[in-house]
Amino acid sequence: MNKEYFTDNYVKLYLGDCLKILKKIPEKSIDVIFADPPYFLSSNGVSCHAGKQVSVNKGDWDKTITIKEKLNFNTKWLKECRRILKDNGTIWISGTLHNIYSVGVALEKLDFSIINNITWQKPNPSPNLSCRCFTNSTETILWARKKFSNNKKGKHYFNYKLMKELNNNHQMKDVWLLNLPKKDEKKYGKHPTQKPISLLTRIIEASTKENDVVLDPFCGSSTTGVVCKELKRYYIGIEIDKEYVDLSIKRLNDIKS
Repeated sequence: MNKEYFTDNYVKLYLGDCLKILKKIPEKSIDVIFADPPYFLSSNGVSCHAGKQVSVNKGDWDKTITIKEKLNFNTKWLKECRRILKDNGTIWISGTLHNIYSVGVALEKLDFSIINNITWQKPNPSPNLSCRCFTNSTETILWARKKFSNNKKGKHYFNYKLMKELNNNHQMKDVWLLNLPKKDEKKYGKHPTQKPISLLTRIIEASTKENDVVLDPFCGSSTTGVVCKELKRYYIGIEIDKEYVDLSIKRLNDIKS
């Protein structure tokens, strides 16, 4: 469809391909972007969830592709993100080893400067079924800003004071121990790579101000949007799967603006 699907006072949701929809967004109009792109790990393998063996396949959007295809995809959507991001804006990208290194290369190619390499540590990860390597218990979140031809960098916003207060008056480190989504965060249904509200709350509070515009080009069930609406930030979400856009609407309608 590639068009606006739902809107309210703080929210705009688009159903369609983000590569097409991003092109319609005005240049330098977005304060912060949070992106959780496909991990490209749906290769008919198995994993463990809630003590049961389950398929790793998440959907056609997550099918394994070649290294060249992966870098090409990441470069395309990040190029559009750079165009629409304000010069003092920042972008956060979440991922696992399956894609995050490709994202990092694309960021450097497109003249982004990485501010932080955040490690999100999960206290209760799924066990490793093969017993031939360490249990995967982390995801990486890259936080970046624009870099310009004169080698200057954007003057990004960081709520240092609040982050320090939240960390018992000590500087917050780049390893975050945060739980997976709570049960009530999935009461309307769940997305296979759903992020917890606690994670997005920290990101939004750290890098945005009230009434800033936040965009999520792979919004899934719109955890980003839920947090933005609660914190009075404007939210633009893009999702290719109608099932998850409809799930997003149910979650967002729960938040009174």
